[in-house]
Amino acid sequence: MSITVYAPASMGNVGVGYDLLGAALAPIDGSLFGDRVSITSSTSGIALSVEGLWADKLPPAPEDNIVYQCALFFMQQLNKQQGIALTLEKNLPVGSGLGSSASSVVAALYALNEYFNHPYDEQALLILMGEFEGKISGSVHYDNVAPSYLGGMQLMLNTQLKVCDSIPSFEAWYWVVAYPGISLSTAKMRELLPAQYSQSVTIDFGRNLSAFVHASYQQDAELAMCVLKDVLAEPYRASAIPGYESAREALDKLGMLSTGISGSGPTLFSITDSLATAQAAQAWLETNYVEQGLGFSHICKLDALGARRIDK
Repeated sequence: MSITVYAPASMGNVGVGYDLLGAALAPIDGSLFGDRVSITSSTSGIALSVEGLWADKLPPAPEDNIVYQCALFFMQQLNKQQGIALTLEKNLPVGSGLGSSASSVVAALYALNEYFNHPYDEQALLILMGEFEGKISGSVHYDNVAPSYLGGMQLMLNTQLKVCDSIPSFEAWYWVVAYPGISLSTAKMRELLPAQYSQSVTIDFGRNLSAFVHASYQQDAELAMCVLKDVLAEPYRASAIPGYESAREALDKLGMLSTGISGSGPTLFSITDSLATAQAAQAWLETNYVEQGLGFSHICKLDALGARRIDK
């Protein structure tokens, strides 16, 4: 038996929803933009091999890899003695703001759950994904694992009844994402944020997020774009991302409707409802924001499918 699972890249925060909003990404050219994990039987124990463009950025020892740790947990919880061999295809850069660790965790746990005949239901598996991703990012939050697992735009509820729920997205929007080619630690980017916020800032945050969710259900794109503002993180992180502030200004002049930081950066996202404008923005970013040979950009829609088997 052999299983291969793909888990898409994701944007945490989506600007307006710090730690509470996330979206899965799908390039419009049809390419798969995320990590893959394959599982097959082995003679004994757990074997892990790592390949892909960003494989050399991961810990060399298999035991230090989060995919290996996911497999070890599964084997211990289910008291399984059989051997399995895993392959991680690492297609997302570490510390990019694209849910790199989340993609690996989601692909691994989804594949393991499939391989061992679904011992976890959807909510239990999602909680497990959050816990494992938190080992890398430094804290448990679901705004990357939830969309990578479930697809679309996900609103974090964090209640005893439900971890998250999907909200409608805007089909006409193009999401241009650009990774400049450097890595930033999520934990260190969190340290840039203040321990406390003023009452006015927290009210603005709540108002903008609730208005964005309302606009999403009403399919009021103008209102959604009007309130798609990051008042909690971007003011403190923007200057720590080389070139971000000048890129945001240039994208605004090109006619992009809103620009923000994907997760904790350095990847940025910029939104438009015009493919021609998205292409112009991507061209500018490739020349002025992306370091050739290290970074990349994509014009995306939201990935409605989330993690899935892609067995051949």
